[in-house]
Amino acid sequence: MRLSTAVPSLLALAAGAATLAPSDALAQTPYPNRTIRMVVPFTPGGISDVLGRIIAQRLTGTMGQQVVVDNRPGAGTTIGAGIVSKANPDGYTIMIQDMTTHAINASLYAKLPYDSVRDFTGITLVAATPLALVVNQALPAASVKELIALARARGGALNYGSSGNGTILHLAAESFRAATRIEITHVPYNGSAPAVAALLADQVNLVFATMPAALPHVNSGKIRALAVTTPKRNASMPTVPTMIEAGVPGFELVLYSGIMGPAGMPREVVARLHGEISRIVTSAETREVLAQQGAEPLTSQPEQFARFVEGEIAKLGKVVKASGARIQ
Repeated sequence: MRLSTAVPSLLALAAGAATLAPSDALAQTPYPNRTIRMVVPFTPGGISDVLGRIIAQRLTGTMGQQVVVDNRPGAGTTIGAGIVSKANPDGYTIMIQDMTTHAINASLYAKLPYDSVRDFTGITLVAATPLALVVNQALPAASVKELIALARARGGALNYGSSGNGTILHLAAESFRAATRIEITHVPYNGSAPAVAALLADQVNLVFATMPAALPHVNSGKIRALAVTTPKRNASMPTVPTMIEAGVPGFELVLYSGIMGPAGMPREVVARLHGEISRIVTSAETREVLAQQGAEPLTSQPEQFARFVEGEIAKLGKVVKASGARIQ
């Protein structure tokens, strides 16, 4: 089951991205002249939190003002996203988002306190990563095919952790369940890192985890990676097959992350942030750091980013509907 066809569109955005030229008015605008807040609507330890901190640290140096990370997890990322949607659009409140915050939640929630498109300004995509299907070392499954066989043999006794109802970790596992016709039980947690912690404690059997949450424990041998969800293997786990290679035809998922702000941000401010962040994520230094997290850097023009999010809302809305997940 093809969860997302984001790779070609992401690559097209990256190829077409160009640093925006700020207008002459920017030279007269004292931006920034105080601290910038980057809202991270996730718990620490997941890919978006890690990316947000990398960008905030480097942006502090290039912007000449402190960029502070403000973790605001909860309610499936809607708390953090809601804060940003209602913030003053002056460029001093921005956020790191992913497919959950906008593309998934637009269909998952019966009613959101904001519009996922109209209430935000896209600045740029920053990275794309896979999820990793990981299992506890005690589980007698060394491959995806063995995991499928074990799940069928145990008749629904296996369970999986996720970062919460309706999140991409939940939808990935439900799509895996549907594609392979197995029965596995959902156990939601408040983030990818807590779900992996539950896996380490043998409280759940498997997780479709974000790379930063999984990599250290895979490398230490504490958990086992069976596959990654992108169409090609990830450089941080070169021996781990893709889900398609592992025997699940058409199973692709690209977890993208981007930077947004409230609707109505001045074009000059968007241009400044776009230019600085694009230079940061494409620098050799940041590329190396992102690669260690299993992430591939991307950039996009703000208008392209907005169109991309609209397309993802339509595509992932079908996945949400197929999963049966719904939050009133």
